[in-house]
Amino acid sequence: MKRLVVICLFIWGCGPSPREYTVEIAQMQFTPASITVHKGDKIRFVNHDMVTHDITEAGKAWSSAPLPADASWEMTATQSADYYCTIHPVMKGKIVVE
Repeated sequence: MKRLVVICLFIWGCGPSPREYTVEIAQMQFTPASITVHKGDKIRFVNHDMVTHDITEAGKAWSSAPLPADASWEMTATQSADYYCTIHPVMKGKIVVE
């Protein structure tokens, strides 16, 4: 039985597909402020504010480019992280990877 499961996962790709999530940036905040995902899921950040924002991991392990109004940035979740906007440091969010 183990052999069949391995064949299924590696040949036919019948394991769970990565999901896609959206975090909206509006009114100087990330919504939702905390998001729970699985490793490999995609997270798209969309700036609906009139001013530029960025998304930077708290330890600066990763960061987006500055996002002007109506721009977006996508990342693949690999581990849990706190993040914030370096332009407006009061804006904070959290990614929880299960």
